[in-house]
Amino acid sequence: MRDELVRRFEDFGTRTALFDRGTAVTYADLLGRIRDTREQLAQHGVAPRETVIVHGDYSLDSVAALFALFLDRNVVVPVVTLTDNTLDTLVEHCRPGHLVRGTDAGIEIRALGQQARDAGPGAGADTGTTVVHGRLGNEDAAGLVLLSSGSTGAPKVILHSLDALVGEKLGKRPRRRPNALNILMVLMFDHIGGINSLLSTLLVGGTAVLPRNRTPDEICALIERHRILVLPTSPTLLNLIMVGDYHRTYDLSSLRLITYGTEPMSEELLQRVNRNFSGVRLLQTFGTSETGIASTTSESSSSTYFRIADGSVEYRIVDGELQLRSRTQFLGYLNYDDDSLTEDRWFRTGDLVEEGADGYLRIKGRAKEVINVGGEKLLPLELESILLTSPLVEDCVVYGKPNAITGQSVCVDIKPRGELTRATLRKHVAEFLADKVEPFKMPSKINVVETIAVSDRLKKVRFRPGGDGV
Repeated sequence: MRDELVRRFEDFGTRTALFDRGTAVTYADLLGRIRDTREQLAQHGVAPRETVIVHGDYSLDSVAALFALFLDRNVVVPVVTLTDNTLDTLVEHCRPGHLVRGTDAGIEIRALGQQARDAGPGAGADTGTTVVHGRLGNEDAAGLVLLSSGSTGAPKVILHSLDALVGEKLGKRPRRRPNALNILMVLMFDHIGGINSLLSTLLVGGTAVLPRNRTPDEICALIERHRILVLPTSPTLLNLIMVGDYHRTYDLSSLRLITYGTEPMSEELLQRVNRNFSGVRLLQTFGTSETGIASTTSESSSSTYFRIADGSVEYRIVDGELQLRSRTQFLGYLNYDDDSLTEDRWFRTGDLVEEGADGYLRIKGRAKEVINVGGEKLLPLELESILLTSPLVEDCVVYGKPNAITGQSVCVDIKPRGELTRATLRKHVAEFLADKVEPFKMPSKINVVETIAVSDRLKKVRFRPGGDGV
C-alpha cells in the first residue's frame, strides 16, 4: 500500500497536487517535501509507531507531515485548534511523543516530554510501540486519531486505522487527465470529511485548493480564482454565501458539483440553493467521525433524500435511528466506553431518519436535539424549515431550554430581514405559524440576533447554557 501511494505520486509528477496560499505545488514537489519531512522526523527522534500531533490546518507542511507519518507507520493526530484542554486530553489518552507544526520558517518538531511519551503498562518500550498503536492490531499499520466536536464535556478521542482509510481511496482508479478533479478543501484538516476530501483528491491525481480562512467571501474568491469544479461544504456555509450575495459578487460558473453534509439540509434552503446555483449538481453526503464517509446518491438535486451506495457500508434503521457498519469503522474510543456500538458492532449514529422508496433516506435531525414539551416532541429542523419561508426571516436556529412545567420549552434565535423589534418579530412569528404548526411547537422565546452562531466546522450552534441541544 505504501509503495503504491509513492508510485502514484511519482506517476502524477508535474500535475498540480495543491494550491497553498496561491502557490502551485506539483506531486513531485509534494513527494519531495514528504521525503524531507521523514528525514526531519527521524533527526528529531520521532520513532515509527509513535503517536504524533500535527498542529494546524491545511498547508503543504501539514499535508506532507500526514503522509510522512503514514509511511512511517505512526499514529497521526491532526488538530487545527490546540487548546490547553485539548492537549491535556491527548496527553492523558494518547501519550503523544512529539508535536509537528508548520511555520513560516518551515516545519517545527517539538518533543512533548517523558510524561506524554510514556507508553504505559504492556507497551514495548524497546520497539517504540505505544499503547495507542497497539490497539491497531497490526504493527505495520498507521493510525489516525480524531476528536469529536461535541459541545459538552471532553471530546471523544476516536481511533481509526489510517491504512484502512488510505486503502479505500487507493482502490479508486487514478484520473487520466490533469485538472479533471479540482476540489476546495472547505471541511477542516481534523474533520473526517476533510481527511476524506484530501485523500479522495490526492490519491487519484486531483488538485486540492487549500483555503487560509473559511469565510464565505474567501471561499467564493477561491472558487473564481482557481475555477473550482467540486465544493464540499455544509448547508450553513451555503446559506451564508447566499445571504451575503457572494454567489453574485464572484464568478462561480466553474462549479459542477456541490456536496453537502455535516448537518441536515432543510427543504427550503435546498430550494434556494437550486435556484441560485442553477446547472450545478447537488449531492448529499453522509458519514460520521466513527464510520467514515459513505458514497451516496441523491434522489435528485432538489431532494433531501439520499441513498447509501457504498459496498463498504451497511445500514439499518432501529427505532427511527440510523445505524452503520463499515470497513473504515473506528477501532474504539480512547477515553470513553464504546456504548455507541451494539453488541454486534453496529454504530448508533444518533441521526433520526425516515426511509422512502427504493431505500432513499432523509435525515430528520439528531436524537439529542429533540425538544420534549410535556411529552410532545419536536425536531428543530422541522420548525426552522417553516420559519425560513417567512419573508421577514433571513436565518434562524431552534433549540430547547429547561422548563419547570413542561420539561422543555421551544426557543428560537432569528436574524431578521431588515430592522425589526423583538415585539414586531414575535407578533409576526405567532401569526405566520398559527395555521402551520401545532400549539406546542410555537416558540415561547424569540431572540432577535445579528448573526446566527456557527461553529468552526461550519454548523449551526444549537447548544445553549442550561439547554439540551447541540
